[in-house]
Amino acid sequence: MPKRTRRRNEGVVILLNALITAAIFSTIFVTITPDIFSLDFNLPFSRLLSGAPDSENTEGLQGTDIRIGIVSGHLGNDSGAVCENGTTEADVNLRIATLVQQKLNSLDYQTDLFEEKDPRLTNYKAALLISIHNDSCVYVNDQATGFKVSRSLATTDENLANRLEGCMRARYQAATGLPWHDSVTPDMTEYHAFDEIDPGTPAVIIETGFLNLDYELLVNNTELVAEGVTSGILCFINNESFNPPSE
Repeated sequence: MPKRTRRRNEGVVILLNALITAAIFSTIFVTITPDIFSLDFNLPFSRLLSGAPDSENTEGLQGTDIRIGIVSGHLGNDSGAVCENGTTEADVNLRIATLVQQKLNSLDYQTDLFEEKDPRLTNYKAALLISIHNDSCVYVNDQATGFKVSRSLATTDENLANRLEGCMRARYQAATGLPWHDSVTPDMTEYHAFDEIDPGTPAVIIETGFLNLDYELLVNNTELVAEGVTSGILCFINNESFNPPSE
């Protein structure tokens, strides 16, 4: 075969190979690229907030799929603190917890309301769990006023637990104007539900006030108390910034 003809044929083969290669890469790009650009890079965080097990299909998860647990302190177990006028801590806790649940439901969050020793707490997975309580009806001194918050020490992610506690303290204090009361007890830091829920669920317990000196706020302005708790939850869920609460 003449050299010129051989070179021409070789050139055609090279050109055909180049065109075939380009066609293959073009097909791959068209096939794969839409999937790459449609990936939800927030999905892992959303899965954590939803409380959905890894085995569940969480494709297309939205913010409204976020699950939040609320324990109404003493509900279904005992009365808690009892005031001279018959008001019980369990009743006040339930009023606050119910209002918080209603506020969160109105924002399309999924909420679970638990009794104190609710069996559903075992291995419970959610964006967070909060247990709502109140302090004594008995007059102690003029300093027995204010709120307390304690995070779960059993949570695997300490940063999340710290952030949840910080959000709750800052937002609750801003909403209610109540002072922080530095008397967190082992009953709070070692709260039973902390060891019952899934360790990946950050949790806090809040004493929203004293049923003696803070009675007017807790019983007659429960809406404001619930607003403060809800605001703390949303601060955490929405990753909002906050100023450190005053002591």
